[in-house]
Amino acid sequence: MLAVKDLAFTYRRGGEELFDGLSHTFAPGALTAVTGPSGRGKSTLLYVLGLMLQPTRGVVEVNGAPVSSLPDSSRASLRAHQIGFVFQDAALDPSRSVLDAVVEPALYAGVRRSTASTRARELLAALGVEDRVDHRPGEISGGQAQRVAVARALVNAPTIVLADEPTGNLDRANAATVLQALRWAAAETSVVIATHDPFVLEHADEVVAL
Repeated sequence: MLAVKDLAFTYRRGGEELFDGLSHTFAPGALTAVTGPSGRGKSTLLYVLGLMLQPTRGVVEVNGAPVSSLPDSSRASLRAHQIGFVFQDAALDPSRSVLDAVVEPALYAGVRRSTASTRARELLAALGVEDRVDHRPGEISGGQAQRVAVARALVNAPTIVLADEPTGNLDRANAATVLQALRWAAAETSVVIATHDPFVLEHADEVVAL
């Protein structure tokens, strides 16, 4: 379970405070959309939830335990084992194969390559891109790249998946496919999507407005 209590963040002392003391529990097994005008901190909230930024005030909790003030090494370990990330442009290394891209987070978490490769192939098959395992990112479509990014986010079986504008660069058909993939992921994990896309908001289980 992912939750925040009295959360606020500023990039510099005296700067604008984001989140206004946000308190919210992100429903387990649900797809939650975070929305709001540009500059309200949608992406920043994901970085705070993902323990890449520490809040100026308040706490992030995972399974009831405060985690946002843990030492860097502890936060890094928690990210590696419990949190998956999906970015707007998929963020795939153009020089590496699809399979290598999906396997990478598992290797970082200490999983054996053979085990990670099996898991990666299963995810890619479930997401309909198993025939692209040996391709480079430049050889697949934007929608396929985002499905690969979802597989990469899920390879460590995280309890939390954070997606930053995952449909922002996609046409409606590909956006629907990626949203379906995230919906599929939400069956076993909490998915939080930062978005301004009305299509995503329409299909979310809950919406948090900043």
